[in-house]
Amino acid sequence: MSGWRDMSARRFLDRLGGEVGMAAVLPVGVLAAVDQHSAAVRDILAYGAPTAAAVVLLAGYAKGVLDEAAAHGWSLPPVVEWPRADWTTLRLAAVCALARDADVPALEA
Repeated sequence: MSGWRDMSARRFLDRLGGEVGMAAVLPVGVLAAVDQHSAAVRDILAYGAPTAAAVVLLAGYAKGVLDEAAAHGWSLPPVVEWPRADWTTLRLAAVCALARDADVPALEA
């Protein structure tokens, strides 16, 4: 990882992962849903700009999801009840999961 954008993006995603509760042990059904969201996010980002740094793309995508959700009155609950997690929470969890694995300079299609 190089550059201030990568570091800023990594800090944002690390903070978001903490807020979403990614340190929790997720039930198998929730892990499957997060994996499906991860695949969708990976496809979206690979299609849009496959040569950009993965962590920067992920942070930008997460910020877009958060902005759109906030515009519709959504906010992250203080404690996520994973078995009842909504689409937005699962999508953000997927972004955070991908960010943990984003040590490569770019997402591969």
